[in-house]
Amino acid sequence: MSACLHSSNLNNASAAVGHWLSLLLQSSDIEAARGHRGSGGLRKESLLALRILIAKVGSADALAFFLPGIVSRLGKLLYTSKTMISGAAGSALSIEQAVLGLTEALMIVLCDKENLSTLDMPSDNSSTRFSGGSSDHVLQKLRQLPTKNESKQIGNAETTEDTISDVSKNSADRRSLHVKRTRKWLEETTSNIDKLFSATFPHLSIHPSEKVRRSVVNGVRGLLSSCSYTLTRSKMLLVECLCVLACDDTAAVSEAAQDSLDHLFMKGQSFLSENEVSDIFTRLLEKLPQLVLGSEEITALSHARKLLALTFYAGPQFLINHLHRSPVAAARFFDCLGLCISHGSQFSGSMDKLIVSKPLSVGYLYSVAELKSGAYPKYISHSSQHATSSSIAPKISVLRDDGSSNAHGTVEYELPHVPPWFVHASSQRLYFALAGMVRLVGLSTVSGPGTSASLSVFVDILLNQFRRLSTELRAKDTQRYGVQRWYMKSDSGQILRQASAAVCMLNELIYGLSDQSLCICLQLFNKSSAQVVPGQNDKTSSAGHRGVTDSRVVWKISEEMGTKDDIIHCIGSILHEYMSPEVWDLPTEQNSELCLGEISLPLHLFRDTTALQQVMLDGIGVFGIILGQDFARSGFMHSSLYLLLRKLISSSAQIRIASDAVLRTLATSGGYSTVGQFVVANADYIVDSLCRQLRHLDLNPHVPDILASMLSYIGASRDILPFLEEPMRAVSSELEVLGRHDHPHLTVPFLKAVSEIAKACSHESISLPDEVQSFYVKVRTEGQAVQNSVKKRRETSVTAEATDVDAQPEFLCLEYWEDLLCKLNDMRRYRRIVGSLVGSCLYASTPLLSSTKESACLVALDIVENAVVSIAKVEEAYKCEIESKAVISEVVQLLSLDELLDDMDSAEDVDGNRLPPAMNKLWPYFVICLKNKISVAVVRRCTEVLGRTIQICGGDFFIRRFHKDGYIIWRLLALSPFKRKTLSLMDEKAIILPFRNTSLTSEEPMAEISSQKIQIAVLDMITEISSNKRSAIALESVLKKICGLVVGIAYSGLIGLREAAIRALTGLACMDADLVWLLLADVYHSLNQRDMPLPPIQDLVELCDLLPPPMSSREYLFVQYGGDGVRYDIDPSSVHEVFKRMEDAVFK
Repeated sequence: MSACLHSSNLNNASAAVGHWLSLLLQSSDIEAARGHRGSGGLRKESLLALRILIAKVGSADALAFFLPGIVSRLGKLLYTSKTMISGAAGSALSIEQAVLGLTEALMIVLCDKENLSTLDMPSDNSSTRFSGGSSDHVLQKLRQLPTKNESKQIGNAETTEDTISDVSKNSADRRSLHVKRTRKWLEETTSNIDKLFSATFPHLSIHPSEKVRRSVVNGVRGLLSSCSYTLTRSKMLLVECLCVLACDDTAAVSEAAQDSLDHLFMKGQSFLSENEVSDIFTRLLEKLPQLVLGSEEITALSHARKLLALTFYAGPQFLINHLHRSPVAAARFFDCLGLCISHGSQFSGSMDKLIVSKPLSVGYLYSVAELKSGAYPKYISHSSQHATSSSIAPKISVLRDDGSSNAHGTVEYELPHVPPWFVHASSQRLYFALAGMVRLVGLSTVSGPGTSASLSVFVDILLNQFRRLSTELRAKDTQRYGVQRWYMKSDSGQILRQASAAVCMLNELIYGLSDQSLCICLQLFNKSSAQVVPGQNDKTSSAGHRGVTDSRVVWKISEEMGTKDDIIHCIGSILHEYMSPEVWDLPTEQNSELCLGEISLPLHLFRDTTALQQVMLDGIGVFGIILGQDFARSGFMHSSLYLLLRKLISSSAQIRIASDAVLRTLATSGGYSTVGQFVVANADYIVDSLCRQLRHLDLNPHVPDILASMLSYIGASRDILPFLEEPMRAVSSELEVLGRHDHPHLTVPFLKAVSEIAKACSHESISLPDEVQSFYVKVRTEGQAVQNSVKKRRETSVTAEATDVDAQPEFLCLEYWEDLLCKLNDMRRYRRIVGSLVGSCLYASTPLLSSTKESACLVALDIVENAVVSIAKVEEAYKCEIESKAVISEVVQLLSLDELLDDMDSAEDVDGNRLPPAMNKLWPYFVICLKNKISVAVVRRCTEVLGRTIQICGGDFFIRRFHKDGYIIWRLLALSPFKRKTLSLMDEKAIILPFRNTSLTSEEPMAEISSQKIQIAVLDMITEISSNKRSAIALESVLKKICGLVVGIAYSGLIGLREAAIRALTGLACMDADLVWLLLADVYHSLNQRDMPLPPIQDLVELCDLLPPPMSSREYLFVQYGGDGVRYDIDPSSVHEVFKRMEDAVFK
């Protein structure tokens, strides 16, 4: 081929060239027509040979005649590749060669240099673009001047549809193989080429094959560099293709496209005017919602990325001119993006994707659905374009409620977080592209020196959409009839979702002003076309072309005066709207108090409200990232922190996770290592707000939640507790009778808050005795050393004046003992704080033990248990303090430091006698709680708390109380679902609290399994009390009765109670083993006369004479000791097993 072309001139070889072109294209089509039997390699070699032939010809005059045929054939090939994914027709290598062949042919024929005279291009453009013209080039142009006859023949040739097919017919007339590239010919050709590009190149830009996309980049680069003037119609389309490829997942493709775009936009108005860029931008923006809400995910993603790349390379000044100076255009921009970011986007895409996202159904093959829906397309071989953002955006480790991490370790919660309605991986990639555009709009307001843009213009547009929701919620009709009536309006759901989308865009708009956002954007587009230049404050400031100095405004964060103030002003305006209480009071769950009306609300209202509150919380975190420590200095911290603590214990897991993540982000941005330190530093503001809102509980019913979250999640109790004395007094007043009557729905929330305080006090009190004990050991050791030193001085008659002061030990100095005394006072002060809070918790919760509400009773029992433990530890710490104080007093007297004695004796307390008065008040309510039998859970929990309380306090205090009120407890051991006893006696009536709506007139029937659970709980309590020598004294006065009751249960036919009864008998045997053995042996040997042991000595009376056989089961000793309620229905198998187990385990 090469030899033939060189052996003759081009005109003589035109027929051969046309024949070869036709053969190569026909061979390619034949292989494609054979389907899967066709050879992709042969087709690729045919197209490669076609490229070589075109390159060897290399002349616009020689190829112009054949260009329509080449374009037609290759265009058909490229168009077919849209639907063919296999076989020779879908071969990626063939498509790659076709794209390169088409673009190379166009670059030769439609090159701007070859069409200077025809297009009447400006001389300055031609000279600047194509310098270096030679005489050979001029002579070549002169040879191409046609004659008059040739012009007619060329005109006739232009009407031919397929010139290549007629080459063999017209081979005799060589002049017919030449066409004059007139203006009309160029216009028709470029028009057809533009149609071809519009039909094929957008699809090729997102082709699954990397080689195809890379060939498109190379072809478009060549066309724009050499044919930009000739292909004016297609210039914008080619630029759009480069914008898509600039965001490609493959680095080689994206870098090449970014190089081209950066070079093209560096030319400025000479290549693309601002009006042209504006037209592209507007057209892409208006088409975006249609594609995003359509069924083609890949097309929507590529379109969004195309718009993102165009926005980036157009620069901040373009956005200022296009959006800021035209409020209508700005509003239209946010409206279009709002439609794309709204909840409607979760229903976009194919139906198969929606089916995959649903729970599995019977007979549904998940793997097949994934393959059909394209859940794992083969072209996603690399991570998303925004994968680099994961290393820059703040990550939050969120633990689950039980304290353990999830199956994948920690939860990566980035701020700003992807909205919860973008549930699919593909939709999240789409959101990153949409969010990138909003970020660039925000960044444009602070890019460039002396910019006239104002961020508040964009903020106001978006806030107006959010204000529409808050305004309707503040309306009188909504306040009067509630949320139910408001939501039943036709457009209320749409308003709620529009507000969510507006909040997302506001968050992204502000986040675009951060260094992290700028770095993410530059890392996406600066692979070879931009570089990060550090500013004066070590912040990312600009990005520009390598080695190119241009006045074009680049993306950066301006450090001019007033920029920070404008940002703070805008964030303040947004936060003012975010803090609207009406929005936060919207229900997020179906059992909310706001949903207890006549009209039932749909479930999607709760999901939409949860999503709205989640993105609003994310916005607070984003604002903290932007402002850093200025977030607190500007006064935003105090209003936001209270809300975050409130939502930290929300019933919605999504809201809890978001609130936790934002708290950690604010702590980090504020310079605190932990959230606990962060909250402690702002605790005075929180407590002040708590005390202020406790006075108006009708308007602030969430105050107990704030109090509980501070202690349950943050873990800074030692530093927080001193601030809680005043709020605790207010809480105690609300838990009194009148307070519970005024706010009955707040009783349980307040109890939960008190429970958290009691837990914190219990946690702190456990360490108090150890701290004081270690302090006492140190003081005692050093006090003994002081005594020895003083004694030695007296023996050697050495006066203090003669002693070298510098040689004295440290513990002989006045300052040392002053420090010890201050430390003792600090420990005593903190111990008093803990004791005071514990006393308040116990005082507030004790009456609630007799509540008829199960939840209130259970929480009150938890409080009592923690309070008793805390009081015991406080008393123990107090005793150690007294000992330490005595040692210090002795040392002070020895050293004659009389001035310290006054400080030591100035304060006295009564912490040494807190526990007995508390128990004296608690006991009646324990009895009432057991007597009411609200539920199985309450009775079991009450027995646990009572048993532990007796072990802590000792049994001496409870001897008389068990003797007087113990029958209520022992009566629980006689429960039976088949017996229903009426409470007729006056002393057995249930005690009714004031303002109680219901009364208990008889024992409620209880299931058998429930009765057994209660009896097991009572038996376990007996086991714990009797096994402990310190608490066993409490049962001495009722020991015989208890033993009789337990033996009756053990020997009965209730298999479920046997193990608990054996454990109780084992504990009772620790108190009086003879009594237990006697009661057990009385029954066993009366049923087993042959196993009766003989006396070890002949003088002793036989056992049968000591325990004569009873006439009936009622004459057994355990029945006589147990009294009323004892079980006397003996099961012989149970008697044998229990007696043998007790004999083997205890009596031996």
